[in-house]
Amino acid sequence: MMDTATILAGFGDAVGLVNLGFVLAGVALGQFVGAVPGIGPVMAMAIAIPFTFGLDPLPAIGFLVGVNKGGLVGGAIPAILINTPGTPDAAATALDGHPLARQGKAEKATRMALYSSVTGDTFSDIVLITVSAPLAVLALNMGPVEVFALMIFAFCIIAGLIGDSIAKGIVAAALGLLCATVGLDPEHGTPRLIFGWFELYDGLPLAPVAIGMLAISEIVRRLSSSQGAMRATIERATGRPDDRRVSWAEYWACRGTLARGALIGTGLGALPGIGSTAAAFMSYAFARQTSAHPEEFGKGALEGIAATESANSAVVGANLIPLLTLGIPGSVSAALIISAFMIHGIQPGPLLFEQQGRLIYGLFGAMVMANAVNLLVGLLGLRLWTRVVGAPESLIFSAALLLCIVGVFLATGGLFGVAILLVFAGLGYLMTCFGYSTVIFIIAFFLGPRFEVSLSQTLVLTDGNPAALTGYPIAVVLLVLSVISLFWLTSRRRHEHG
Repeated sequence: MMDTATILAGFGDAVGLVNLGFVLAGVALGQFVGAVPGIGPVMAMAIAIPFTFGLDPLPAIGFLVGVNKGGLVGGAIPAILINTPGTPDAAATALDGHPLARQGKAEKATRMALYSSVTGDTFSDIVLITVSAPLAVLALNMGPVEVFALMIFAFCIIAGLIGDSIAKGIVAAALGLLCATVGLDPEHGTPRLIFGWFELYDGLPLAPVAIGMLAISEIVRRLSSSQGAMRATIERATGRPDDRRVSWAEYWACRGTLARGALIGTGLGALPGIGSTAAAFMSYAFARQTSAHPEEFGKGALEGIAATESANSAVVGANLIPLLTLGIPGSVSAALIISAFMIHGIQPGPLLFEQQGRLIYGLFGAMVMANAVNLLVGLLGLRLWTRVVGAPESLIFSAALLLCIVGVFLATGGLFGVAILLVFAGLGYLMTCFGYSTVIFIIAFFLGPRFEVSLSQTLVLTDGNPAALTGYPIAVVLLVLSVISLFWLTSRRRHEHG
C-alpha cells in the first residue's frame, strides 16, 4: 500500500503555483469550448495534447483533466440557452434547462447546472481516490491470461454499448487493433505494415491518430453540414433576483436527486464504454419516476437539471478507475489521458501506484482542486460564456483546424505527422458517415499493444491449447461473461429496434 509520505508529497505537488495555473487554464478552456456547440472537451483535449509535450507530467495531465471537467460545465450553457447541447451529455439538460431560459430564468438554470456538476464530480473523485489503490493491489494478482480475458470482456462491453450496431462496433475495434500492429513486432522485433516508411518503425504516432479521428474528422463533418451561425433566442431575464440565483433551500431540496445522480454516474463511469450521456438520461428517468411532481419535468424543473448534470459529471472521475487500476480507458477522454501518460513515458496500469505513486496522488489533488476552480470560474464566467454561444462556427472551426495541424507538426517534428493526421481524419470521417464508431476505434488502438502482448503470453502459457484455460478460473469467468454480454446486448438491440 502507499505510504503516507508519498501521498502527502503528491498532494503537495498538486497545490503548487505552476500546477494550479495549468489546472485553471484547463478549466477555463474547457468551459469555453464546452459553450461552443460542436467542439466539446474531447476535441479540445485532442488538440491540446501536443502542446503539453514540453511540460512535466503532472501539469500536463492536470491541464487535460481541467479541460475535461470544465467542458462538461460549459456544455450545459448552449443546451440551456439555445436548446443546442455543447456536448452530447448535456442533451438531457436541455429538457428542463431551455424551458427555464424561455421563462427568463436562464441564469438560474445555468447556476443550478454548475452547482450540480461540481457536486457530482466531487463525489466521483472521492470514490476514485478511495477505491483505486485497493483495486490496483487486486489487479496486480492478475496474470497475463486474466488480463487477456479482461480486455476481451472490455471490448465486448464497449462494442455492445457504443454505437447503433454491435457488428459495426466489433469491426471498428478490429480496425483499431489492426492499426495498433503497425511497427515492430514486440515479440520478434520484425517490422509489420510499414510499406517502406521507416518513420513507422515505432508504430503510428498517438497524437496524429487521435486528433485526426476525433477532431479533424468532426470539424470537417460539422463544416460540411453547417447551416451558418443561426442561433435561437431566449426571453430576456426577469428583474427578480430569485429568478437569477439558486438559493440554498432550492439546492438542498434537490439533495436526493443529486445523490442519486452522483451514484449513477459513478457506477456507470467505472464500467468501460457506457459514458456520461447514458448516465445523464438514466438519472433523469429515475428522478422523474421518483419525483413528487413528475408533471413539472420538461417544463423547467430544477430537479431535472440536478439529475442530469450531477450524473454526467460524476462519470469523469469514475472513468479513471479502470484506467489507473487496469490500464483500460472507459471513454475517449480517458483514452486521451492514457496517451498523455504514454507521451511522458508512463504506462498506466496496476504498477502505476507502485512506480509513480507521487504522480498519481498529485493527479488526485489536481482533480479535487479542479472542482473548486470549476465552481469559481463558472460563477465568474457564466455571463462571458453565454456570449460565446453566438460565435460563428466557420471562425471557431477554422481556428481549431489550424491548431490541430500546428500541434501535430510540433509533436511529430515534421510533415509526416501531418500526413498521418490527414489520413486518419479521412478515415474517421468515412467511419462516421457509415455508422462505425470512432470512439471504439480509438480505445482499441490505445489498448492494441498491450492486448497483443497479453495474447502472446497467453498462447505461451497455455501452449496454444484452449482447454488449458480451465486452469485459470478467473479468465474463464471473464470469457463466459463476454459471450453472455454480447448475446444479451444483441438481443436488447433487436428488441429496441422492433
